[in-house]
Amino acid sequence: MMKTKRLVIIRHGKSSWKNDELEDIKRPLKERAYKDAELVSNAYKASSIHSFTAFTSPAVRAHETAKLVTDHLDNQIKSLKVDGQLYTFSPSILLDFIANLSDNINNVMLFGHNPAITDVVNQLGSEYFQNVPTTGLVEIQFNESSWSEIDKGTTQLYLFPKNLR
Repeated sequence: MMKTKRLVIIRHGKSSWKNDELEDIKRPLKERAYKDAELVSNAYKASSIHSFTAFTSPAVRAHETAKLVTDHLDNQIKSLKVDGQLYTFSPSILLDFIANLSDNINNVMLFGHNPAITDVVNQLGSEYFQNVPTTGLVEIQFNESSWSEIDKGTTQLYLFPKNLR
């Protein structure tokens, strides 16, 4: 029986541009991001029974979003790993990261940045999104047993905060 691969991609929460002295990687989340993370995680928790290995960009806004979401999904998260390769705005780097995931992992949750997130979701999924908003979640399923073989999957679900408020 062929194993399927499940990819959940989440864009980091709304971040603050208040301090223009701050390096991009250090920008913090805005207050709204905390509520959005709770809305999205609770909605996702209600629709998913899978357990995930999660990976996040080291950027403060992505890592904080990852911690908020994975805390809400507590028993569905096996681990949360920070990976520098996910601090990218490039879809090709993100696709490369996905292709190199261990085939022992079937369910992956990634936290990262636009435009890479929207581009990858549109390239791999069956639905087109003009823009994946901050704290937006998209789940794509692939009928492949290896991450290096995934091509076009089926968009199973998307959760955007504005639709949940």
